[in-house]
Amino acid sequence: MKRLRPFWVALQFLTRLPVHLREPPSEREIGQSLLYYPLVGLLLGLILAGLAWAMRDGSSMLRAALLLAMWVLITGALHLDGLADSADAWVGGQGSRERTMTILKDPYCGPAGAVALIVLLLVKLAALDTLAAQHQILPLALAPFIGRTSLPALFISTPYARAGSLGEVLARQCPRWPTVAVVFAAVATVPLTTGRYGLWSLASALATFTVLRVLMLRRLGGTTGDTAGAMVELVEASVLVTAAMV
Repeated sequence: MKRLRPFWVALQFLTRLPVHLREPPSEREIGQSLLYYPLVGLLLGLILAGLAWAMRDGSSMLRAALLLAMWVLITGALHLDGLADSADAWVGGQGSRERTMTILKDPYCGPAGAVALIVLLLVKLAALDTLAAQHQILPLALAPFIGRTSLPALFISTPYARAGSLGEVLARQCPRWPTVAVVFAAVATVPLTTGRYGLWSLASALATFTVLRVLMLRRLGGTTGDTAGAMVELVEASVLVTAAMV
């Protein structure tokens, strides 16, 4: 059971599912939990796909709205918060690293963050409506899986820009080569199980990942917890939009 603690740490952090740990996780367990982020994403995706199957009749827009609401509820809007903070910081930072980092530390949501949240949720809702009308369930499993696979990929490929935070512990304590293996295994699983359709999803996610990583490096010299959260949301959205348009 002790060996599974990093998984429970990942599940507790990434979702609002009822997980109780008798003792606070150690830094080592927090770092090891990164290995299980894709698995937690897959679990979340299977829950959403199961709900979509259970609601396969009726209005596609209503089904899409309920799925999106459940998505936000299960994740506790964790990464949406990162998206809002990142949008505020990028607009308000005016190209300055120091100003951007200062705004990222501000817990309040400004106009840019609010607009980013509204736009992203509308895009997700429209994509989910299209997928519901087409009775496509697979993208609902793929999007959270690929989105949370982007996190270990980001942490092993990008410096962490803020000391003394949970993200810094993740970056410092994650087992590098096992994490690399997990990322490659997760990426390889997608086309092997979904074929050409999965390749389109991966291509879209990779393009989004690459662009966002370049922006982080140019502005901050690395990533933070907020920009990592924004990465998850935008990668998920790219997978859903690609699935709806292919």
